[in-house]
Amino acid sequence: MNNAYLILADGTVYKGSAIGARGSAIGETVFTTGMTGYTETLTDPSYYGQIVTQTFPLIGNYGLIPEDFESRKSFVRGYIVRELCQQPSNFRCQGKLDEFLKAQGVVGIAGIDTRALTKKLRAVGVMNGMILSGKAAQAFDEKKPSEELLESIKSYKITDAVKIVNIKEPGSLEHKASSKQPCKRHVVLYDFGAKANIQRELEKRGCLVSVIPYNTSAESVISMEPDGIMLSNGPGDPAENTEVIAEIRKLCEYGKIPIFGICLGHQMLALARGASTSKLKYGHRGGNHPVKDIATGRVYITSQNHGYAVEVESLPSNASLSFVNVNDQTCEGLDYTDIPAFSVQFHPEACGGPHDTNFLFDRFIDLMDK
Repeated sequence: MNNAYLILADGTVYKGSAIGARGSAIGETVFTTGMTGYTETLTDPSYYGQIVTQTFPLIGNYGLIPEDFESRKSFVRGYIVRELCQQPSNFRCQGKLDEFLKAQGVVGIAGIDTRALTKKLRAVGVMNGMILSGKAAQAFDEKKPSEELLESIKSYKITDAVKIVNIKEPGSLEHKASSKQPCKRHVVLYDFGAKANIQRELEKRGCLVSVIPYNTSAESVISMEPDGIMLSNGPGDPAENTEVIAEIRKLCEYGKIPIFGICLGHQMLALARGASTSKLKYGHRGGNHPVKDIATGRVYITSQNHGYAVEVESLPSNASLSFVNVNDQTCEGLDYTDIPAFSVQFHPEACGGPHDTNFLFDRFIDLMDK
């Protein structure tokens, strides 16, 4: 029996075919609009606790490419596709996507109407869901999910996300250095669930990167005498990380080391400066999100993956809005006028793209050099 089910918290049931590992998985059901980059999506720690829906109808057509992994493993709770390609074709392919899902213990479902699911999530908002397959699916009554089952789905909550996904000891994001250029600058990279491509982009620009755990004290960072500090992306509610925010506040008060924040790092830097964040209805996930540069009026296409945003109305006087989302006008970037720091909500390190805002790493380099 290869049946699988997706059950949403409101009782909606989608029937499809099992892919990946067999069993059950509860998570926050979200969708991502990327046409490519499923390998990066599956290994992005920012998706911790979430059941990811790919809106592009065919997934797995270029197979599995370990060189493109963004972290050491997959952190998604479940995976949803319209059609899974079982015969990939690519000169870099080193395996099938379904084999990777099984090896990582990711429960998945294929063959459902992902367009209808996406439209529902856009209308209602992100909601919890459960995927059932294998023996767990055999006893399921698709016509009437039990109240006990629905309650278990509704009660799921993502907590301690950063604590779970980050590295435990100072070191590397477990990839080979992407450049042999001599190191001219030392950057400390806080790992809140960092994508490996952040480190790659810094190394390309001649930086020695020291990756440190999320709970490293400000005093320890200052003692390392870095030229710059990178606050990485990561999963979960930014406001939950009160201890981390307190350390970032200390670094801001020190005020002598340039800081660059991406995604969760952008949000926690804003919280440390006195702003507030709130949860978006269904979030921004995918590689086709337009943002506008406030200073020039130019629009860039960006890769995004976040469910929270900094509230523009809460910004302190020393924070200047630098980028805004064209679709919903939410905050996409901030410049700080009293310290050498700036941040963006989107991903300038996006791999495999878009690369429109990759220049922000050069801006960080210039800030350190000055």
